Amino acid sequence: MRVPRPRRVVLLIALVVTLVLLCCGGSVTVLLLGGVNDDKQNNLNAALGCGKGGPVDPDSKLPRIRPYGAEQVRNAAIIINVGSELQLPPRAWVIAVATAMQESRLVNLGHLGARNDHDSLGLFQQRPSSGWGTPEQVRDPVYASTKFYTKLQTIEGWQTMPLTQAAQAVQISAYPDAYAKHEPLATQIVNLLADGAANAVGDSVNLVCAAAGQTAASGWTIPLRAGVGSGFRTSERPNHHGVDLSIGKYTPIAAAASGVVSLVKCDEDFNGNKSCNVDGYPGKGGCGWMVEILHAGNVMTRYCHLVQRPFVRENQQVAAGDVIGRVGSSGNSSGPHLHFEVHMNNDRSSAGAVDPVQFMRQQGAPLGGEG
Repeated sequence: MRVPRPRRVVLLIALVVTLVLLCCGGSVTVLLLGGVNDDKQNNLNAALGCGKGGPVDPDSKLPRIRPYGAEQVRNAAIIINVGSELQLPPRAWVIAVATAMQESRLVNLGHLGARNDHDSLGLFQQRPSSGWGTPEQVRDPVYASTKFYTKLQTIEGWQTMPLTQAAQAVQISAYPDAYAKHEPLATQIVNLLADGAANAVGDSVNLVCAAAGQTAASGWTIPLRAGVGSGFRTSERPNHHGVDLSIGKYTPIAAAASGVVSLVKCDEDFNGNKSCNVDGYPGKGGCGWMVEILHAGNVMTRYCHLVQRPFVRENQQVAAGDVIGRVGSSGNSSGPHLHFEVHMNNDRSSAGAVDPVQFMRQQGAPLGGEG
């Protein structure tokens, strides 16, 4: 049977990506390619570059990025290009794009009359009356982006603080927590328009793929450096909804991204007992000492079998890389390791769980010494 030309192109792309992943030591992540649409395929391809190809020309043919139109995507490209020309790291680009998404939906807004927030204008809703520039200047996307980045650089520690805090420090918004929800899509936009730069570290002159233990521009890092033991929903353990990172007891565990601690507890065993300050055993049941963190985009990460009460408390804000506890063997465990899970839509059930190996690779923070 003759395969239609568009389908042949998609199959060829899938084959190329398959070969790239296999030659670089990747596992069989090609399963991700089954049934994806062109936008998702483009995102996967872009994520392989770590920014080495540079930002895309805003005046070239740009990819479609739902839910934004052509002019909005072009404005995002301008924001990224300005950050690159200023030799700022891609983390700054992600922060800037997410901020403009919240302030203007990437639309270069003029005066909105009675609906206007004071005299706020442009992509970042900058106010001429507050010293951002003349009305004409703040409606120039290049000028407005430059002013945003200039102010961002004056914020001490902006590179490592949660995106919403960095954005708020620049904008001084009446809605300081509003920026966080845009971080996942802003990361995808940077990857698509700048050859996977959100998976990188370094400035725009010396971009490299984030190594194990570094925080990528996406804002994600590995919880610890260890090989992946028992995998996600294997044939031997179909109800294993995370992965086991095997390493010695008392090894520090890091928060995989900034967020808010949503749960800290000693998980009950199958008999309803809470006995987490001792080593567990197979068949005991429960996570032992455990932590859950809610991140931007309603992504939740879970950390199980800690050796002692975690170092964090519920409702505490944490940054990527903050130590939240230490490896142990409490609960349903046969030896020291971290059981690590990723859940979408803040769904704590097994239905919300996704493969942490694939997810973390897509964030530029591969588990188990990959990359």
